[in-house]
Amino acid sequence: MKRGIITALIIILALGGIALVLSNNKKKNEAKTAFIAQGSGAIAVRVASVEKKVVDLDFSSNGSFVPKQELNFLSENAGRVSKILVEEGDRVSKGQVLARIDAEIINTDRETAEATYQNALRDEARYKSSYATGGVTQQQLDQAKLATQNAKLRLQASQRRLSDANIKSPINGIINKRYIEVGAFVTAQGTQLFEIVDVSKLKLKVNVNESQVANLKIGDKIEIKSSVFPTEKFNGRITFIAAKADGTLNFPIEIEVDNNTKNSLRAGMYGTAVFNFPKQAPGILVPRTSFVGSVSSNQVFVLDKASNTAKLRKVIAGRILGDSVEILEGLNEGETVITSGQINLADGTPVSIVK
Repeated sequence: MKRGIITALIIILALGGIALVLSNNKKKNEAKTAFIAQGSGAIAVRVASVEKKVVDLDFSSNGSFVPKQELNFLSENAGRVSKILVEEGDRVSKGQVLARIDAEIINTDRETAEATYQNALRDEARYKSSYATGGVTQQQLDQAKLATQNAKLRLQASQRRLSDANIKSPINGIINKRYIEVGAFVTAQGTQLFEIVDVSKLKLKVNVNESQVANLKIGDKIEIKSSVFPTEKFNGRITFIAAKADGTLNFPIEIEVDNNTKNSLRAGMYGTAVFNFPKQAPGILVPRTSFVGSVSSNQVFVLDKASNTAKLRKVIAGRILGDSVEILEGLNEGETVITSGQINLADGTPVSIVK
C-alpha cells in the first residue's frame, strides 16, 4: 500500500516538473516572438547608415626570410678528398675552389683517352690516304672517322672529370655546412659536400587575403622592416603572386629583399612587409552584413523611412575591405541599409528598428 502511494507521488512530481519546464519554454518563445515582431506584424531589424568614406588600402603582413639562393652541393666524381680549402662561415665566390679530390686515377684515364684519340687520328689519316689510291672503301673510311669522333668525346669527358677534381663553388655565398673531411671517399652518385647560402638577396614570404591581393602586381616596390633591426628599412620587390589561394583562402606572396652591405639579415629571421598605396578617393561603404545571403548576391534591403518598410535594392558591389564593402552603384550617401533580420524580409515588409 505504502509503495503504491510513493509511486503515485513520484509520478505526480514528475508531471509537475514537466509542466513547469513547458511553461518556462513557452514564456521564452513568447519573449523571442515579441522581440522579432514588435508592433502589428513588423519585423525587428538592425540598420546602418550609408556613408562615404576614404578607403584606406594600406596594410602590413608578417613572414620569414629565406635565401634567394641555397644550394646543397654534391660530388660529381668518385675519389678521396685530398684537400679542403674553406671552413664553415667562409664567404666564397662563384668558381672558387673549395676542395680537391685525389686525381691520380682520373688523370690515368685522361692519359689513356688522349693516347686513344691520337691513335685514332693516325688511323684516319692512313685510311684517307688509302682511299685516295683505292686501297680502302668509303665504308672503311667512315668507320675510321667515327672511331676518331668517339675517341675525341671520351677524351673530352675525361678532361671534364679531371677538371671536376677541383670542386668549385657554383654560386656566390657563405659556407653554411661542410659535410666532408680530408681523407673521406666521395662517390660519383652524389655525396653531399657543402651547403652554400647566398644572403646578399633574400626572399620574404607572406600571405595576403583576396581584397589585398587584388591591389598587388609583380614588380611593386615594398618597404620591409625587421624587428631585430628596428631603425633600418630594407627595400623589396614583389617577384611572385600565387595564382591560387591556399587552404586558408590566403594568397602566398614572395618579395625579393636587398640585404645591407653587412648582410645583417639572415635566413630564418622574421620580417614585416609594409604595403603603402596612394590616397584613394572617398567611396560609399556599407557593412558586409547588409547583403542578402552573401556579397555575391548584390542585393540589400533599404529602409523606407516614410512607410517604415524594407525595400529590396539591386546594387553593384566593389572591393571587400575588411568588414565593409564598397558600393559602386545602387546606393546614395545618407540612405539606411538593413544589416540583420533579412531572412524574415520580403520587398515591402514592415520593420521596426532595434536600438
